[in-house]
Amino acid sequence: MKLMDYMEGSSMLKKYGIESIRSKYVNSKEEAIRFADGKSIVLKLISEKQLHKANAGLVKVNLDTNANIEKAFDELKGKGKSLSPYKIIAQDSAKQGVEAIIGSRVDSQFGKLILFGLGGSYVEALKDVSIRLCPIDKYQAGQMIEQLRSSALITHNGKATERIESLLMQASKMIEKENIEELDLNPVIIREDGYDIVDIRVLG
Repeated sequence: MKLMDYMEGSSMLKKYGIESIRSKYVNSKEEAIRFADGKSIVLKLISEKQLHKANAGLVKVNLDTNANIEKAFDELKGKGKSLSPYKIIAQDSAKQGVEAIIGSRVDSQFGKLILFGLGGSYVEALKDVSIRLCPIDKYQAGQMIEQLRSSALITHNGKATERIESLLMQASKMIEKENIEELDLNPVIIREDGYDIVDIRVLG
């Protein structure tokens, strides 16, 4: 299995109508500052040698000044010396919301599975997830949401439920049609007015 390039993963999502948060590879502090354009951003170091970025200090958040961006970029470059080859990616800061996960695995007996649940650091701690065989329809997507202990926390209201159902069906179609062995969209930050996919990991 090979790890897909992050921006390629973002393009694949877009092909199925799934928007991820605005992102761009940056090769210098100046590029990162231009990307920010006065707004708060996040910088991440991406390397196949370290897949758990946050735990390794490879994610710098709330960078809302040029000085903070420059410092974070230098720190990531320093860490990158032992993780080469690597890239640094700049992203818009996501709005606050509930962190969810959409994932996929291939079961040797049943085939491609889609997973949905509470995301971020809660995935391992709470294990509040639901799983279905791809492809799923609207009814099955609704079931995946309803069976979570955290369903009320994730959905907020009827609009959020419909939005998540649509997102799960689009992801299911992508998982079914593309060469995906493993998929991790975590976290997907869900808000009442939309969602932000802020991390993409695809193995194919």
